[in-house]
Amino acid sequence: MHIFYNKQGIGDVLLFPFKTVTHNHITFETYGDVVEIRENQTNEVIGYNIFHASSYMSDLETGKIVVDETIVSKLGEIFKKNNVPTELSIDLSPKFVVGQVVEMKPHENADKLRVCQVDIGEETLQIVCGAPNVDIHQKVVVAKVGAIMPSGLEIKPSNLRGIDSFGMLCSQKELGLPNAPKEKGIYVLPNDYVLGEPFEF
Repeated sequence: MHIFYNKQGIGDVLLFPFKTVTHNHITFETYGDVVEIRENQTNEVIGYNIFHASSYMSDLETGKIVVDETIVSKLGEIFKKNNVPTELSIDLSPKFVVGQVVEMKPHENADKLRVCQVDIGEETLQIVCGAPNVDIHQKVVVAKVGAIMPSGLEIKPSNLRGIDSFGMLCSQKELGLPNAPKEKGIYVLPNDYVLGEPFEF
């Protein structure tokens, strides 16, 4: 997860998106310097804007800032100072990780889909995949539930033709990697990638 700061480009505002929405059905609630942004239909918090950010965090750097425990602590202090009633709850676990396909079988109700068991180190996820090149023993990039793809798509638990799926095996194009091949297929990683490690891109 990242926050964004560009004082020269947009002013002294810290942008803190939880997820991307593709419509205008959002509402805003202001608490001092903190603006809480919610999705209308679900009332889910999708992000915050923090104004006069440099008065709270003097060491801000322009660009994308990785959210870690220190940042979460500082954001919590900002929320308290501005009497934000919503408790800040942030899952800091990596959402894009190195996995390995340890089992694969055909989908019972779809010829082009495969039901994969994917070891991500701490657990094994069942992921339904339609990529033509997926195979057992491959090291792959796994977008876990809660991951936000570069396209803005949020990965959620799903049910594909009657089979539950908890994540996605990613292609280079889906990850927004430069020079991604045009052919369909997941990104098969070299074997020296470490199982369960975050995949940085």
